[in-house]
Amino acid sequence: MIRILQDCQSEDNPHKFQTGDIITHKRSKYRGVIVHIDLSFQGDVSWYLSNKTQPTKDQPWYFVLVDANQEVTYVAEENLNHDHSGNSVVHPMLNLFFSGFNSELNQYIRNDVPWNPGKPPDAPPPLPPPNFQPPSPPSL
Repeated sequence: MIRILQDCQSEDNPHKFQTGDIITHKRSKYRGVIVHIDLSFQGDVSWYLSNKTQPTKDQPWYFVLVDANQEVTYVAEENLNHDHSGNSVVHPMLNLFFSGFNSELNQYIRNDVPWNPGKPPDAPPPLPPPNFQPPSPPSL
């Protein structure tokens, strides 16, 4: 089945990606999962001015948990593609913000823990369901 609707933008959904989507960065080639979306740039101006590419601020920007790393990046929509590898994401905060995985959509299921960079949540994250398993790598 072709998933054309997922890549379309509309007035109800002004961004191409959703929280839980697994992405790849076009230039840096890293993979990750989207944990939070800003509909326009909300970061620090000095950070933006130091950014080599300076993508436009008036597009969606995404906080991404970087796979196989402890980093969280802030990335403009124009720099991202959907990742269709079927490989899971490994990040120390994955279980803090996601409670499962929808293999049909290749998307992690975002829980209710608020995204507050630099501020820990008031309560510990909910435990993942007992049957929670990240997706297995595709068979070759």
